[in-house]
Amino acid sequence: MGVSLDTIDGAMTLKFDVQPTANPTPPTARTEKLANPGFGRVFTDHMAVVRYNPAKGWHGARVESRASFSLDPATAVLHYAQEIFEGLKAYKRDDGGVNLFRPDANARRFRNSAERMAMAPLPEPVFIEAIEQLVRIDRAWVPGGEGSLYLRPFMIANEVFLGVKPSAEYIFAVIASPVGSYFKGGPAPVSIWVSENYTRAAVGGTGTVKCGGNYAASLRAQAEAIDRGCDQVVFLDAVERRYIEELGGMNIFFVFDDGSLSTPPLGTILPGITRDSIITLAKESGTRVREEPYTIDQWRSDAASGRLKEAFACGTAAVISPIGKVCSAHGDFTINGGAAGPVAMGFRKKLVDIQYGRAADAHNWTRKVL
Repeated sequence: MGVSLDTIDGAMTLKFDVQPTANPTPPTARTEKLANPGFGRVFTDHMAVVRYNPAKGWHGARVESRASFSLDPATAVLHYAQEIFEGLKAYKRDDGGVNLFRPDANARRFRNSAERMAMAPLPEPVFIEAIEQLVRIDRAWVPGGEGSLYLRPFMIANEVFLGVKPSAEYIFAVIASPVGSYFKGGPAPVSIWVSENYTRAAVGGTGTVKCGGNYAASLRAQAEAIDRGCDQVVFLDAVERRYIEELGGMNIFFVFDDGSLSTPPLGTILPGITRDSIITLAKESGTRVREEPYTIDQWRSDAASGRLKEAFACGTAAVISPIGKVCSAHGDFTINGGAAGPVAMGFRKKLVDIQYGRAADAHNWTRKVL
């Protein structure tokens, strides 16, 4: 099949040339891999790829065998880190079909990330079509039960040069990895370390962008958390080192004794899609949600007084992770006796039921691929 331009909702997209692999994983081997895939260790047979250059624009849309890229040592991404990515999942419904959850939001955030990183913005319909094509051809890799197919769209600068300027050429690709339930036996409260030596982002920086550099910069702080016996790290603001921002890869919420929720405001943190979904579900149920600054001292004081009832982190991989213990150089404290709370678990069930098609989707968040 040749590549051609189509129109979806008035926006230009590409027709993908689908070339099934000549060497698919045998069904028995695939079944063995799906039995215990872990997270991000097992990959499907195919990938979607689209390329960009100034002369052709976005072109060469293909679904093909998953394979390595060949990169010149002077490829721009290796030197100047022009790279962005997304993370979303495909979920198998009870009827055997497959859902995506809010891929339009991922496409929009991906475009915003590209613009911030001076990269060629990918048309949102192309982003969604690439994902859907990959899910269709690798549908046998979507686990049942509480598993899902984790999808990783990403873009790299691939012009060959050693000058500090935006690249003129890019590769967009999507790969897929079947994953099991993030928590074995149900969500367990996590412990987090308050980072006082490292910050994640500042005003005017790339905190709102899903780029590899943000995560690379968080790894030393995450290692510090592990060294202190904690599961995750939480970052404070870069100016006053007082205000809670987000975890290494997740947004955060606080639940108070009056039933209200609070979460750090956008500006230097990633605009999480799970975060936005929780805010929407909370507001429609009549829960008051505040997007406002909250300090580490307030967190400690409210936990001690009982005003704070729960705290939880949220993101694509885990959906919701209750926070049971907070550790810092100034002492530790627990929340809700270190146990998972009903509010966090209630939101988790609502979201998961929508994602798997077990509950009504009043917001048209799910997109049926199959």
